[in-house]
Amino acid sequence: MDLRIEPGSFCVLLGASGCGKSTTLRIIAGLESASSGQVRIGGRDVTHLPPAERGIAMVFQNYALFPHLTVAQNIGFGLSVRKTPKAEAQRRVAEAAELLGLSQLLERRPGQLSGGQQQRVALGRALVAQAKVCLMDEPLSNLDAQLRQEMRTELRELQQRLGLTVVYVTHDQTEAMSMADQVVLLNQGRVEQCAPPREIYARPATTFAARFIGTPPMNLLQLQDGCIAGTHHRVAPAGAHWLGLRPEAVRLGDADGVEATVQDQEYLGADQVLRCRLGSETVTVRTPGGPRPPGDAVRLAWLAEDPHFFDADGRRLPA
Repeated sequence: MDLRIEPGSFCVLLGASGCGKSTTLRIIAGLESASSGQVRIGGRDVTHLPPAERGIAMVFQNYALFPHLTVAQNIGFGLSVRKTPKAEAQRRVAEAAELLGLSQLLERRPGQLSGGQQQRVALGRALVAQAKVCLMDEPLSNLDAQLRQEMRTELRELQQRLGLTVVYVTHDQTEAMSMADQVVLLNQGRVEQCAPPREIYARPATTFAARFIGTPPMNLLQLQDGCIAGTHHRVAPAGAHWLGLRPEAVRLGDADGVEATVQDQEYLGADQVLRCRLGSETVTVRTPGGPRPPGDAVRLAWLAEDPHFFDADGRRLPA
């Protein structure tokens, strides 16, 4: 891995379980030792420094709060360990609590708090350290869907307001796409693609990136001599092995479309997802409109700029 994270940016390490996200974060933190290479923070080589000397703060997945301490004591625990003067410590704890909406809860204990409030306490403990680099290991995964969405917005606003450099680990692509300045997509310990969210969606570098980003995932249709497998519909340049089409880019077309047959459908409210048979391939289509029963004949169409082409190794080809 060779990765640069810009100061003051929100960088998300994204990938499936076991791909190396948390290991990478722990190497940056100094909780794991890198087998080779260097870790540099603010231009300083910290590869062999202990975590306490790296100038970082960390928020863990399980919050790691002390149940017998109050909110104020949990937030200020690191300051007491570092023997920060009492007045200074109280001022920092009060500022962090105000920032996170915890001022009325300082005398409570973690067991008296909701999941979202506990998450804020863990974040407050990181903020009082006044570190410019904050590492977060799936901090929202224990929250319900609605609270997770609210906390995403709060975290992003907080990061921008304080100018923090955040390195954030998640397997949730929605978190990555909605929060990140920079998405680092990992696959089996390697960087598959590193780009802003819009670029990684619009120009996936590999078939892995194409399938991982997007809901539903991109269609990858096998090509034979430039045609979609099982058809005579020529769509691809020489050397292309896969045709990629976003489900939202495929529309139910008119007479100019390609003939296909509906296999099944999934109702999502504002729109629906159709799975259609096209030659020997299956195409997912996200579209508004009424129900389409299985067996219904349809024609599928897309704009000239919508297709993505990949070679036999899964690497992106020029359009």
